[in-house]
Amino acid sequence: MGGILFFPVTPFDAQDRVDSELLVAHVAEGFAQGAGAAFVACGTGEYHALSLDEYRVAVHAAVEAAGGTGVVLAGVGGPLGHARDCARIAEEAGVDGLLVLPSYLVRAPQEGVALYVEAIAESTSLPIIAYHRGSAKFTEATVQRLLALPTLAGIKDGVGDIALMQQFVLAARRAGRDDVQFFNGMLTAEASQAAYRAIGVPLYSSAVFAMAPRIANAFYAAYEAEDAVEQDRLLDGFFTPLVRLRNQVPGFAVSLIKAGLRLRGLEVGSVRAPLVDPSEEQTEQLRVILARGEELVR
Repeated sequence: MGGILFFPVTPFDAQDRVDSELLVAHVAEGFAQGAGAAFVACGTGEYHALSLDEYRVAVHAAVEAAGGTGVVLAGVGGPLGHARDCARIAEEAGVDGLLVLPSYLVRAPQEGVALYVEAIAESTSLPIIAYHRGSAKFTEATVQRLLALPTLAGIKDGVGDIALMQQFVLAARRAGRDDVQFFNGMLTAEASQAAYRAIGVPLYSSAVFAMAPRIANAFYAAYEAEDAVEQDRLLDGFFTPLVRLRNQVPGFAVSLIKAGLRLRGLEVGSVRAPLVDPSEEQTEQLRVILARGEELVR
């Protein structure tokens, strides 16, 4: 993978059904804007709220949008049986890999955390990316164990412990796993990517890309050019105000993206419970932040 890692939303129509046509258009736009890969039905795509049938619709739509040229990965996680079913559906749909989300609710020892990832890996021939966050926080020893999986293709960090992530990177190097990619999956990852790049983690996911690809691409161009002045300008003028708004309510990392798409005229619907939509006042704040971001890009 390379470039911005794109996490599309899952649009719902007025009858609360997955809008497959709009999802195809949404993912296709992401690839047209230069996304390095699309991760469908993951956190931003409300994996937690999708039935198996809805999940099937979402992954097929993403594969259709990619047209055999873009890289598509799908989320799997939650109850182990459900995760295995999703892995089968995704593989049959033709995705290129899986992002293994945390297991459902229960807290487990590191042995159990590793067994969960291994069980999903054994159920599919697809490459997998293990997501380090929530109830699936890894130790260095667990990462060393997962590196023995031939299909482990990457580790996504959602914890934010830079020192620990450095240990994971070094463990992969010691194991000779140059094929394993690491990326920053923190909320609004642009705000922390400079620190990740310093420890050998050049990739990051961008939720902003889903609603404002021009702004996300402008930051990525400055990042690739190592233009710290331009990165700071965009961080101060756009990303930091967005983070402040995001932090007002749990789950706004997803809700604001959908609201931003609606502000663009895309009828992607509301988020599903337990997430909540922003208020009219918060939506207006988002509109102002997005307008400022577009102004900075111009």
